[in-house]
Formats: sequence, structure tokens, C-alpha cells
Amino acid sequence: MADEEQNYVEILDEEGNVTRCEIYDVIDMDDKTYALLLPLSESEEDDDAEVIVMEYIEEGEDGYFQNIDDDEEFQRVCEYIQSLEDDEEENEE
Repeated sequence: MADEEQNYVEILDEEGNVTRCEIYDVIDMDDKTYALLLPLSESEEDDDAEVIVMEYIEEGEDGYFQNIDDDEEFQRVCEYIQSLEDDEEENEE
């Protein structure tokens, strides 16, 4: 049960609303770690489900998620994620 709880996090938006998310995937890019978070209110079968991309930062034994404020960095991360998805689709064919 403890492992199952580690797959979920709660994040706050700018308005102070709490969203419970599943940690869908974690990727490393440019010496940083990014997490793909899937809000639990979205259906896993929904192809249009909004994925939240955040930077994951570890400090000692603690870790936290941080918004990606730099638009260029965010775009590079999204392009990298898309390239991984494209590679996965090619391997399935």
C-alpha cells in the first residue's frame, strides 16, 4: 500500500486549488528531472487527458515539484516527450 501511495501527489495551482495526480512518468533531460502528472479527475482512457509537466527537485531526503517558468525550457521538455512518444509508436509498428 505504501508503494501505491507514492504514485500519487497533490499539487497546488496559482489559485490555491489542490489537485490529486498520478505520477504518470518521470524523465531526465539536461541534468534535470521532470514529472508527467495525470490529474485523477481525468480518465486514463481519455486520449485528450491533460498531462501536467513539472520539474522535480530533490533537496536532501525531500523532494518537491516546481512549475517550469521558462517558456523555452517548457517547449524543449514537451518536444522531448513527444519524441519519446513517436519513438514508442514506431517500435510498436
